[in-house]
Amino acid sequence: MSNSHAARDIDTSRPHSARMYDYYLGGKDHFEVDKQAAETVAAAYPGIFVCARENRAFMHRATRVLAQEHGIRQWLDIGTGIPTEPNLHQVAQSAVPDARVVYADNDPLVLKYAERLMRSTPEGRTTYIEADVNEPEALLDAPELSEVLDLGRPVALSLNALMHFVTDARDPYGIVARLLDVLPSGSALALSHCTPDFDPPTWEKVTEIYTNAGTPVQFRSQRDVTRFFDGLDLLDPGITVGHRWRPDPSTGEAATTEPLTDAQVSLWTGVGIKP
Repeated sequence: MSNSHAARDIDTSRPHSARMYDYYLGGKDHFEVDKQAAETVAAAYPGIFVCARENRAFMHRATRVLAQEHGIRQWLDIGTGIPTEPNLHQVAQSAVPDARVVYADNDPLVLKYAERLMRSTPEGRTTYIEADVNEPEALLDAPELSEVLDLGRPVALSLNALMHFVTDARDPYGIVARLLDVLPSGSALALSHCTPDFDPPTWEKVTEIYTNAGTPVQFRSQRDVTRFFDGLDLLDPGITVGHRWRPDPSTGEAATTEPLTDAQVSLWTGVGIKP
């Protein structure tokens, strides 16, 4: 699909989750309809901006930990979203210049900006494939995947703020298990997932806003998020709220000196290694 074709396919008549997320992060790649929907969410849940920021910060830390402490050199990042620097490959390649990263998303707007995702170090490789997490076989069969990743060597499967867009009717646990099944021992799952655990009434409103906008969501409890890691060895500190997963003050990622509350962040995060 060409960029011009992708541009024609972008529906600006209703809000889109990736563009709303861009708004939460303070980006510029969204439309008025997305801004209005995002501000409706923010009115119900003012912590959404903190949640989005902490989700990005978790992805950065998890990527560095896997690169520096667990020898990971390959990533499959599904549900990439609109590129926001530094992207996963920039974080990975700053730690290990030969890192290889495959991004996957099914959003035409992400495709429009995909070349931003391709700027690899000379030693490493990056590519972007158009694929849907709900169709794992098609994703795994994409020729670009095997061109960049060696599935005989460990791969980190990165699913950041993605699986709450996969309702139980779509078999989210089966999808993650299928993706992990093709990855060898020593591979990893890094996952973040919004949760209603700390403020159920607020998240009920957020669910309604997304669903009414045409994007079904299912925010899950800590117990249900932990199920994604069945059969994996969880890294310390286990399944924890985003800002509590290996905080690293040296990165300067904290945008505020105010202590964050779990309810503000409302994001379960974890990293597990495949034995």
